[in-house]
Amino acid sequence: MQPATQAGTAATIPEPAMFPRRALLLVAGLTPQIVTETLYALCVKRTPVFIPTEIHLLTTKEGAERARLMLLGEEPGYLRRFCEDYDLPELAGAFPEENIHVVHGPDGTPLRDIVTEEDNAAVADAIMRQVRELAADETCAIHASVAGGRKTMGVALALAMSLFGRPQDALSHVLVSPPFESHPEFFYPPPQPKVLLVGAPPQQRPISTDEADVQLAELPFLRLSGLLDRTLLTGAESWRELIARAQANIGAPKLVIDTDKCLVKAGGTTVRMPPVALAFMLMMARAAREERKLKCPADGAPDMEQARWLREAMQMLGCTGAQQERTRAALARGMDKSFFERTKNKVNEALRKALGPGPAAPYLIGRKRIGQEFLHGLTLPPEAIEII
Repeated sequence: MQPATQAGTAATIPEPAMFPRRALLLVAGLTPQIVTETLYALCVKRTPVFIPTEIHLLTTKEGAERARLMLLGEEPGYLRRFCEDYDLPELAGAFPEENIHVVHGPDGTPLRDIVTEEDNAAVADAIMRQVRELAADETCAIHASVAGGRKTMGVALALAMSLFGRPQDALSHVLVSPPFESHPEFFYPPPQPKVLLVGAPPQQRPISTDEADVQLAELPFLRLSGLLDRTLLTGAESWRELIARAQANIGAPKLVIDTDKCLVKAGGTTVRMPPVALAFMLMMARAAREERKLKCPADGAPDMEQARWLREAMQMLGCTGAQQERTRAALARGMDKSFFERTKNKVNEALRKALGPGPAAPYLIGRKRIGQEFLHGLTLPPEAIEII
């Protein structure tokens, strides 16, 4: 089978169930039932069925313990029961204990709950990494469920699927009719109905599982991965950085140089570069604000005016240190061709490394031939450049 590609259309995308690797990805808090309820919707009710080859659950420390005790093992062994009830032996090895992923907090300890901003950031980072890892395999079809866990977990998972999802991937929410949705003993409707008790004595009453309605609501989502630079998606270290990079990629370019903090922000992403390269970028930004472009000095003819502009930029940034002093001394004889080209390349390399080749393009120092001359500078319009 030839897996789907980003360029594929709905008419040519194979059914997700046909992919050799099929991953069910869920988030959960204290309700491990979400795993078997979703499996029931996918493997029993859905047409065609989607039988995962692997199941991944992202949860907290307490959620992981509940999933391990209630789903895995012999008793109560709800996952084993489900596989036996619906003759799905292929699911037996799809959910080993190591596929229960416990989210760790900023201090490296497993989260017991998600209550702080730092906890939410840790959860979003974990979800991003898991989705990115699965989506890196083009032979894998992901089915992600937002039904369990805190609301922030579902939101993060949906956004991650939007950024990384391919045509073969799906997003859903499983809907369970009351009072079964919150019943601690309901994990799925068994083939042979069972009687459960609901309520507290003396109002307690029996209900039969054949009355339970489990529905899979597939959620359409916007797939952006084909529109975004792959380096952007794979290079981010955190969820916050990923979102900033994505926004810079799809939003109007905006360059900010903060001379007090000595930093460059391209589309909201901070770009780290050596002090002299930063000063060179500032020199180019000032020229662009004045709608000027600069010529690279000719061989053997250092440019004194450009050397003065760069020294001014270094002074604005407060560049200090032995290397910067050597640069100032060298510039006293003018800026030569080698220095110009070498420093320009350092700026562009820093931009590509921070943003990725595609997103970096609007911010690069480029070269344009006008008549017999090659002029260098930023292509951003003056209104897109801010110098603080």
